[in-house]
Amino acid sequence: MSGSFEDIHVPPTLISFAVGTLPIGRVATPEFKAAGHEVVFVAPTMKGRLPEAASLRDTFAAVSDALQSGKAVAAYACTAMSPAEAAFKMAIGNGVGVAFAGESAAACHRLFMDAPGFVLELADGITAADVPGAEVLGTTQAEPVMTFAGESVSLDDLSQGYEGKLEGVFAMKAAPADVTEAREAEIHPIEPGPKDVAYAPPVEGAPEGFGVNRIHMAKPRVLIPVFPGTNCEFDSAKAVEAAGAAAGVFVVRNLDAAAIKASVEEFADRLEEAQAIFIPGGFSGGDEPDGSGKFITAFFRNDAIRDGVGRLLDERGGLMLGICNGFQALVKLGLVPFGKIIDADEACPTLTFNTIGRHQSKLVRTKVTSTLSPWLAETRVGEVFTVPISHGEGRFFASDEMLRSLSAAGQIATQYVDEAGMLSGEVQDNPNGSFWAIEGITSPDGRVLGKMGHSERIGAGLYKNVPGNYDMGLFRSMVEYFK
Repeated sequence: MSGSFEDIHVPPTLISFAVGTLPIGRVATPEFKAAGHEVVFVAPTMKGRLPEAASLRDTFAAVSDALQSGKAVAAYACTAMSPAEAAFKMAIGNGVGVAFAGESAAACHRLFMDAPGFVLELADGITAADVPGAEVLGTTQAEPVMTFAGESVSLDDLSQGYEGKLEGVFAMKAAPADVTEAREAEIHPIEPGPKDVAYAPPVEGAPEGFGVNRIHMAKPRVLIPVFPGTNCEFDSAKAVEAAGAAAGVFVVRNLDAAAIKASVEEFADRLEEAQAIFIPGGFSGGDEPDGSGKFITAFFRNDAIRDGVGRLLDERGGLMLGICNGFQALVKLGLVPFGKIIDADEACPTLTFNTIGRHQSKLVRTKVTSTLSPWLAETRVGEVFTVPISHGEGRFFASDEMLRSLSAAGQIATQYVDEAGMLSGEVQDNPNGSFWAIEGITSPDGRVLGKMGHSERIGAGLYKNVPGNYDMGLFRSMVEYFK
């Protein structure tokens, strides 16, 4: 890698990435698990600045055996850090403190000296004598503090110092969004109607049976368009197929005008054979300039595709889902909250830049507010799910009148909440500063669902060290809808 940009010059650089694989059941997470466990340090003998080869092999063998035999329940690899720093990072995960052993200057120096090795939390009844080469550092404690020589510092104070050091350069905090009215509002909890009955009140003037599911099959076909910048199509297809549906990944070609025209025609044809559309996440067009999803919306506004989407939703009772970048496209098209493709104006809701001013990638909690949508048939109002998010433009913005209207109609599907399940405007809970803490909304009949969180990113072994319910059953609900 090398190159220049304006007055910045990058010399030729080699960056190497190494990945090791093993069964999920053998993966050990780094956070301290409980109080009363011995904390040890296992390190190779150093020869100058390098470890001795034989000693390094013995260290790896001892640590591997401790983890796989269950003697150790947590581990952190020290490279360019001290054992004390590693222990701090292990402590903040679950708020489990540590009391370091010893009081001498030599003990302090050992704790804060950068040294390659492994900090291990041993299991109940296991001591340093059970792990070859292990040196006692201390013991985990229930109180969320780090203690040495009779002096204690709280994990909260340490965390603030650690995270706040570069706050002016890379912000971790943002002004909280006002969710007072959302907390006070009477959110209408609409439950899904009986099978084969429209999920929303009849549309005025519509013919009898309008919007009712007319498609019945055990293996519905889900069309997944891939636009330039889409990067979630594999996760999306995997989730769809795991639920028992057939995923049809369609790559939109845009090399030239002829390729785009051919893609439009082919997509319109395949749309007639599909029972659902799923617009996956990504960064359409690189999210530049201001306003993500522009290419997606332009594609769907083509007359042939617009008409096909209308027939799918209005005549055949099909479904549509958009997650992250797909949600942005649904909002800009008007499919949520209006249920049809319209020419948006200033009165329409939108998704804009996160209030923190940058991309957010983390795990958050969302609460189901309404089960109007068939996609949410497995959920219940009030249930809280943990969901991964990754976006720079996820702030839901709408007028007070629109917000109250969506609430009354049961179209607010999911909202960001804190650990207590309360709607939150704080950036650690509401990562983009969405009005009314909104994470997902639906069309009036619930058939179209848009949400920012990546509910398709589920699977065995994921998020092993973060508890929570991750599976909303979106895709199983979709399959069940078509039976």
